[in-house]
Amino acid sequence: MNAGSRTSKPFLRGVRWPLWCALIAVLLLAASRWLALWGEPTMAADDKQALPPQYAKLVPLHTPLGKPAPGEWLDKHHESGQTFQQYLEAHPVRAERGRRTLYIQPLGPFNPTQKKIVDLTAELMRAYFQLPVAIRRPLSLDLVPKSARRTPGRHRSEQILTSYVREQLLEPRLPKDAVAMIAFTAADLWPGEGWNYVFGEASLAGRAGVWSINRYGDPEQDDDAFRLCLLRTLKTATHETGHMFSMPHCTFYACNMCG
Repeated sequence: MNAGSRTSKPFLRGVRWPLWCALIAVLLLAASRWLALWGEPTMAADDKQALPPQYAKLVPLHTPLGKPAPGEWLDKHHESGQTFQQYLEAHPVRAERGRRTLYIQPLGPFNPTQKKIVDLTAELMRAYFQLPVAIRRPLSLDLVPKSARRTPGRHRSEQILTSYVREQLLEPRLPKDAVAMIAFTAADLWPGEGWNYVFGEASLAGRAGVWSINRYGDPEQDDDAFRLCLLRTLKTATHETGHMFSMPHCTFYACNMCG
């Protein structure tokens, strides 16, 4: 404390009052930015104003994201979010001339009811992203080696490593006209050490992702179970595809890209 006092007094004497006020203002602005980044997820007023007019008009349609409840994603995982300007500066994956098709890559077997959910999901994705969507011929799970598999417990099915699917199965097979490709599978997934399972995972830059129907209930049980499985599938498929368009989890609004 004494050392800090000795170094601060000569500094204050040498700085004129208007300049000192300006310095305080800069420090306060930096502190507010730091708190916004490391505190509760918020969007600064100037970030909202930086939105193009056609996007700014959509802000009132969205519900601001409140403080995370115990057990929710942001309660356990720190994420700073992404402003519109940060998105532009990241050189995001976007549909371009000659590279506009979203590909769905089935991985492993599906029963007829699960296949119907995949087809309906493809139909929704066409409308959701306003892009062509094509379903490819299925790939066999035999392509996944033992090194990318595990059985987490006696009462759980075998799991497939998501990074292997993305990096070894999908990225080398990306068609030239693909803006992105997402694998759909009925196999359970896990993303690596420290995780017990994951519904899906996608790359922000590699244009590849994977999603699993494994934990969404039995769609053959009854109509309600089918609709619930379908709804969960639609949410996850569009969420993971949003990641493939270089969007991280949203921390500003209660939207489909929330963690």
